[in-house]
Amino acid sequence: MISRIVPFVLLAILVSIHAQLWSGRGSVPYVKDMKQQIATQKTENEAARRENVRLETEVNDLKQGMDMVEGKARNELGMVKPNEVFVQYTRK
Repeated sequence: MISRIVPFVLLAILVSIHAQLWSGRGSVPYVKDMKQQIATQKTENEAARRENVRLETEVNDLKQGMDMVEGKARNELGMVKPNEVFVQYTRK
């Protein structure tokens, strides 16, 4: 009697393990999706790191010299020095 039950129990265990392999947490599709998410996050992190380095460099430049501040004020805000004439042209 026991010799007949053992194959069915082993088959049930095998089916259970196989089902976990293809569905649920830790399954092949789940792991593939997680690897894709990790790759995407690494790309986003690298872009953020580069932006942080650029901003840090800009902050250091602003702290060290007034030339950078003057250049930003002129370009971004259109500021001029006394007795200067501001001329703006546009291309057609």
